[in-house]
Formats: sequence, structure tokens, C-alpha cells
Amino acid sequence: MKRSFDSRVDYSLLLPVFCLLVIGVVAIYIAVSHDYPNNVLPILGQQIAWISLGLVIGFVVMFFNTEFLWKVTPYLYGLGLALMVLPLVFYNPNLVASTGAKNWVSIGGTTLFQPSEFMKISYILMLARVIVQFTQKHKEWRRTIPLDFLLIGWMIAFTIPVLILLALQSDLGTALVFVAIFAGMVLLSGVSWKIIIPVFATGVTAVAGFMAIFISKDGRAFLHQIGMPTYQINRILAWLNPFDFAQTTTYQQAQGQIAIGSGGLFGQGFNVSNLLIPVRESDMIFTVIAEDFGFIGSVFVVALYLLLIYRMLKITLKSNNQFYTYISTGFIMMLLFHIFENIGAVTGLLPLTGIPLPFISQGGVCDYK
Repeated sequence: MKRSFDSRVDYSLLLPVFCLLVIGVVAIYIAVSHDYPNNVLPILGQQIAWISLGLVIGFVVMFFNTEFLWKVTPYLYGLGLALMVLPLVFYNPNLVASTGAKNWVSIGGTTLFQPSEFMKISYILMLARVIVQFTQKHKEWRRTIPLDFLLIGWMIAFTIPVLILLALQSDLGTALVFVAIFAGMVLLSGVSWKIIIPVFATGVTAVAGFMAIFISKDGRAFLHQIGMPTYQINRILAWLNPFDFAQTTTYQQAQGQIAIGSGGLFGQGFNVSNLLIPVRESDMIFTVIAEDFGFIGSVFVVALYLLLIYRMLKITLKSNNQFYTYISTGFIMMLLFHIFENIGAVTGLLPLTGIPLPFISQGGVCDYK
């Protein structure tokens, strides 16, 4: 039993995760002790409970064999889509008014969970299954451009329902996570560069064209007329000119950047907080680390993430199980996007999208994965 257990565990993979979880609990304590001093123990207790639940789920999943996971994947995907419908019916109007998105299930005033987080996992499993099925079916054929397009078509077919539901939820940030997962798995699937390069160039051109339209007042009005929500326009505007709206729209971003800068090289010290930053225990948790532990502490956190990704890549490349290889690739892309977008947003390099920092931000969705 012990040998079987040890063969399934990579302790060098668990070490950075454990360190990040500890850092997360400490950072959340610092944030809530200043912002919600009367609720420190309940919030920390909830966080530790989520971590414990994540460990239990991870332990159970570790004993799933390939055959079982392969069989349940379509059902998990279907369940994920069904759960994604719930926030459109059961939501908190106050939360929607503040975030602009219907992405949390709320019943009786209690916010329960975010279905898109479960959907990320089932989506990764489903795409991995699609790719493996396709390659097995056509393994005796020489890969051609038409076959590559056919594979991409199948992957898109399982992506469109997810993106439609996210569009109905007005959750652009999470939609971008799914796009990143899709892109990473397409790259690993062996699709020809004759397809990838033109698509990439088209994407870059589209982003450049969007920004060219967005920078003008008339352009923003046009984007709003064709359906872009006001809160998304404000977030991008805040990213471009954070200190022009520091007392209103961009208060959170501006305060966060000031806090990061005030940390200096070594930080201001444990449990020091001189600025009010809304929901810093969640999306803005990196500002707590930078303010209290400075550039050195921030680099240490980034180094832990890099170590984690490195270990995941090493395991992925060593795997002789195609299904697991694609699953691992999906999780790597998901983590990379979360890390890059969250830290990029709080430092002002990217627009704020509400993406949490894995293993550190407050909330169960950051821990169970």
C-alpha cells in the first residue's frame, strides 16, 4: 500500500504547493485583521476548511485509474455545463451590481460557489479525451492540414457551449482562462504551425484593432452599443489610466499599486497595512505580500510558482499516458494564466479581470484545484 501510494506522489510537486498555501493563510490573516478585525477567526477557519477539503479530494482523486477517469469525463463535462446555468437563475443582485457578472451561485442571500471553477476541470478532461480519441482514430493516417482542422473543430465544439454560458454570465476574465487552456492543448496536440501562426497573427491583429478603437471616446461608445458591458469598459480604461480615476473607478488598482511600491525591497514588516484596498484578501492578495514582505517576498512567491510549473512540466514530459499528458497540459495552462493575469493586473501590466491567485487568494476555488 505504501509503495503504491509513494508511486503516485511527487513530493517535490507538493512542496511548493504547501508553501503557497501557508503563505496564503498568512497573507489572508494580514488582510482580514485590518479590514475585518471581528471576523478573523471565521474567515481563517473557512480557508483552512477549504484547504482540508482540497487535500481530501486530491487524496481520493489520486487513486482514480485511467479507465475510470476516461469513462466519467463526459458526465463531468455535462454536469459542469448544467452547473454553469445555475448562476443565471440563482444570483445575488448586490454582488452582480458590484462585479457586473452573474458567476456565483447565491441562494437566500448566501453565496455558495462558482460553477466555472468546476467547469475548468471537466473542460480540461473533456478536451484531453477528444484529442486522444482523435489521434487514436487517425493514428494510421498521415497528419494533414484538413485533419488538423477537423481536430480543432471537435475541440471548438466542446468549447463553444462553455463560452456561451460565460458570455451570458458576463464573465470575460474566466472566458480568457478557457481560451488559454484551449490554446495550450491545441499546441501540444501537434496541430501544424501553418495553422497556428496565421491564427496567432490574426489574434494579435484583432487585439491591436480593438485597442485602436477603444482609446477614443467614440470607439468606446461604439463597443458599448454592440454589447460590451460598461464594467468591462471601465476596467480596461482603469488599466490604461489608473491614477486618472484613483478616487472612483480605479481606486482598487491605484491603491494596490501604491501598496506594492511602498513595500520596497524588504517590505514594511509583518502585519503592516497603511492603505485600504477593497477585497485584498481575494483578487488583490499579492499587494499584501508585496507591501509587507517587499520585492524579496514577491520574488519568492513567483519562484515557488515557477518551481511548481517546472515540476508539472517535467512530469508531463515523462508521462507515457497520452490522456494524462493532455490533462496535465491543461492544468499547466490554467495555472499559468491565473498567475500571469493576477500578478499582471495588480501591478498594472494587465487589466483587472477578477482572476484569483492560485493557492493564495481567499476562497475555496483557489485551493481545491
